[in-house]
Amino acid sequence: QVQVVESGGGLVQAGGSLTLSCTASGVIFRINAMNWYRQAPGKQRELVAKITSGGDTGYADSVKGRFAISRDNAKNTANLQMNSLKSEDTAVYYCNVHGPFADYWGQGTQVTVSS
Repeated sequence: QVQVVESGGGLVQAGGSLTLSCTASGVIFRINAMNWYRQAPGKQRELVAKITSGGDTGYADSVKGRFAISRDNAKNTANLQMNSLKSEDTAVYYCNVHGPFADYWGQGTQVTVSS
């Protein structure tokens, strides 16, 4: 059983910053990648940022230069530092843990950016 828990969401003004945290616990053989997705009302879930076990990262074009993902392999955690937030960043943010045999998802954390 693998549990994924996100934290750090909240309400912030445009131009502000937030840091989201994700922790995976339970029986995890190996985590290949930890990813952050988001889903805004009426829109499909989209990949925001990803990081492999080796530290390679990738970002959606809409967040490049503003968001930074980091990871602690020993603790099975991944953080998403979000700067210069815009109203269009408002969404529920989900952590995804990509293992060798399955994907695991958290319940999501709400990020609301007021303009």
